[in-house]
Amino acid sequence: MPRIVRFSGPTGPRYGIVEGTEVAVIEPHPFGPHGPTGERVPLEGLQLLAPVIPSKIVCVGRNYADHASELGNEVPAEPLLFTKPATGVIGPGQAIQYPRDLTDEVHHEAELAVVIGAILSRVTPTEARRGIYGFTAANDVTARDLQNRDGQWTRAKGFDTFCPLGPAIATDIDPHDVGVRCLVNGEVRQDGSTRDLVFDVPTLVSYISQVMTLLPTDVVLTGTPAGVGPVEPGDVVRVEIDGIGALENPVVERSRPVDPAAN
Repeated sequence: MPRIVRFSGPTGPRYGIVEGTEVAVIEPHPFGPHGPTGERVPLEGLQLLAPVIPSKIVCVGRNYADHASELGNEVPAEPLLFTKPATGVIGPGQAIQYPRDLTDEVHHEAELAVVIGAILSRVTPTEARRGIYGFTAANDVTARDLQNRDGQWTRAKGFDTFCPLGPAIATDIDPHDVGVRCLVNGEVRQDGSTRDLVFDVPTLVSYISQVMTLLPTDVVLTGTPAGVGPVEPGDVVRVEIDGIGALENPVVERSRPVDPAAN
């Protein structure tokens, strides 16, 4: 199935289509008119980047009944929306920075992410389906103690590096029955399927579009299955989505800010 990657080139980020062990380079980008350059580069050794830098990231909370239950919450009657800033996006291999000065409980949350490919405003689920460009893997990294303390989720979900995306955009997977897994240091923590979503993908995209216009490159995180848990500096978190690939990120401790008064 077609997979689109974004990678680091000598003059900046580039896009290409994965074809076996090679990447067929396209220009300028896949979210508008584009075409092949004729250049092919080996996939092995490429520095893959987050496959998209969205204008906004819209997330859905408690969209798996088992996850809502494990945190002592009820399943919402309507999709529960929140956002993450685009400044939180990192790509494969980049480090999740643990802000130890502000939180003591950072959790992983493996999710299927929807990549929008058209301008969508107040669309039906059928129209929403046609406006989806593809899907990628996401980790909705969360400072759980701050989430519980604040009563709303912006700070807990919004730290820099708290939204790993990648490694590729798959353009033709069926989002209704896709395996979603998370491993920490090789140990399986989450193992679910999108067939258990409370609200399916077209319904979510349609619902969001009633509130805000979705633009090409925007990303929708669809929720996480049960099994969320803590990570620590030194851990390696791996999110696996069937048909997309594996998104792997190390966890490091974020350096504390320099106090000017100490100089």
